[in-house]
Amino acid sequence: MAAGAAEAAEAAVAVVEVVSAQQFEELLRLKTKSLLVVHFWAPWAPQCVQMNDVMAELAKEHPHVSFVKLEAEAVPEVSEKYEISSVPTFLFFKNSQKVDRLDGAHAPELTKKVQRHVSSGAFPPSTNEHLKEDLNLRLKKLTHAAPCMLFMKGTPQEPRCGFSKQMVEILHKHNIQFSSFDIFSDEEVRQGLKTYSNWPTYPQLYVSGELIGGLDIIKELEASEELDTICPKAPKLEERLKVLTNKASVMLFMKGNKQEAKCGFSKQILEILNSTGVEYETFDILEDEEVRQGLKTFSNWPTYPQLYVRGDLVGGLDIVKELKDNGELLPILKGEN
Repeated sequence: MAAGAAEAAEAAVAVVEVVSAQQFEELLRLKTKSLLVVHFWAPWAPQCVQMNDVMAELAKEHPHVSFVKLEAEAVPEVSEKYEISSVPTFLFFKNSQKVDRLDGAHAPELTKKVQRHVSSGAFPPSTNEHLKEDLNLRLKKLTHAAPCMLFMKGTPQEPRCGFSKQMVEILHKHNIQFSSFDIFSDEEVRQGLKTYSNWPTYPQLYVSGELIGGLDIIKELEASEELDTICPKAPKLEERLKVLTNKASVMLFMKGNKQEAKCGFSKQILEILNSTGVEYETFDILEDEEVRQGLKTFSNWPTYPQLYVRGDLVGGLDIVKELKDNGELLPILKGEN
């Protein structure tokens, strides 16, 4: 009992709560030699409470990093100074300077950023040129990450500004295949790409690593009917679904992924598949509305999860449960039946 209380106390003090602008400025001055991670949060937002727990765990893993939570609405001077428009938002500081930012409840991304900044250490001024070089290499890789890359505020599913929303609508209307990068998830990319591309605003569209332009340019290209010749077309939905259902020998279309199911039915089917020891891949239908709706027609199956073996539909949770109880599931997954 005493050990449990000690652990709780340790977790509690691991994350400092800031309640005033003066306290925040003082922390910035004091923590010049270590990484400072600040969580702008609100008690009414469940995702913020969840991210506070993530911070507490990170604080245990990284004792030399200072983790702070600041209630955004309670300390408006600091929130306004750093343009905090939504919660949760995380800011990263080194040597009293803001070096990075993360908008939204993305626990894996937060963990990744903390690890990256810890491993990079504090850089003396003489290495600034190397840092710039590294960033340019990273931006080059990002702009070449797909034949058509959109750098936007938010995601195609949830654009976080009107211009980004319009851009996504135009690309979808023309059936253009593209990947996207949320500039709110990485402050370094958000600022660096402006210089790299010599283009000060977002969204930005790249084809084969070359900047095409922002929303106004894309609208002009659409009006002159040049857009379709510049950007790669997406395959027809039916072709795409055939490819997806055959992506692995055993494919599960579910809400969430292997690591985190987002509905009870998906969670149960994961447990059954994991118990068989058979390798399988998953597709999160919540990430792609086109696939989510299209697969229902393609398979003539109205609900999720859906399990496929070698491109053929096996069924949903009830059928998988029946097959398991009858001892037929493992042979089917292995392709023996």
